[in-house]
Amino acid sequence: MAAHVPELAPVHFLELEITGRCQLRCGHCYADSGPTGSHGTMTTGDWEDLLACAPAAGIATVQFIGGEPTRHPDFERLLTHALAQALKVQVFSNLYRVTDRLWDLLDHPGVTLATSYYSDDPGEHDRITGRGGSHARTLANIRQAVRRGIPLKVAIVRLSDGQRAEQAYAQMQALGVHRLGPIDRMRGVGRGAATIGTGVRELCGQCGNGRAAVASDGEVWMCVMSRFLGSAGNVRTTPLAEILTGRAWQDLLIRVPRRNGAMACNPSSDGNDCAPAETVCEGDALILPTRWEWLIPLAGIG
Repeated sequence: MAAHVPELAPVHFLELEITGRCQLRCGHCYADSGPTGSHGTMTTGDWEDLLACAPAAGIATVQFIGGEPTRHPDFERLLTHALAQALKVQVFSNLYRVTDRLWDLLDHPGVTLATSYYSDDPGEHDRITGRGGSHARTLANIRQAVRRGIPLKVAIVRLSDGQRAEQAYAQMQALGVHRLGPIDRMRGVGRGAATIGTGVRELCGQCGNGRAAVASDGEVWMCVMSRFLGSAGNVRTTPLAEILTGRAWQDLLIRVPRRNGAMACNPSSDGNDCAPAETVCEGDALILPTRWEWLIPLAGIG
């Protein structure tokens, strides 16, 4: 008997892992990225072609992720091209280095921002990222994003007992970061697999549900965290819309535990009793509203 394909939301959010290069050396990095990482085999033209056809494939929002997406030599060009397709854009950046020119692009009303933060203690944060001074740089740029009114989501990941994750969470609230995901844990993907192992229980259970990811070599995954389950095809040889309706994509969807149906589990509000994963992953639940919608819950706040 054929396995039942779960009823999921059509893919409208596309993660674009445009590079494996990053200034940081985080020991838990799900993408196994770092200073010597590759930009992959997707050319700038390949990415532009993908962005151009994305709306016809049902995509409304793209997330530039990596590695550190701003390390791609044509990042600004790709961001501008995405906006020209009337796509909403989220940039998931470590905020280690943001130039004045880049701030001007991030100020566009179609752009939102996301980052990771680990501790209010500079030494602890820098040990986690493997880069001295990263705490000071990231914190300064978080403050800058808040001052500029750029919608910002901060993901906090607990990697060990005693880590000042709760204090980091409180610090972000005090700074005016109003979009904070629940404190997450390290995932057994990428470098994290060496510590806790890889398996479907490391996933939040929403892989492929309204989302997909494209790797720097063009391979299509259900999300950046589910890469170990394999690819549904490659956008360099097959149109994205065809991949997302193909048999290989359906076969991948079947492999993810969906806990009483695809939408029954709400990882962003559970109480550590939700399988397969207790909370959302770092790259998950970061689809932000438009800036107008963003301001509505803040109305009346003095």
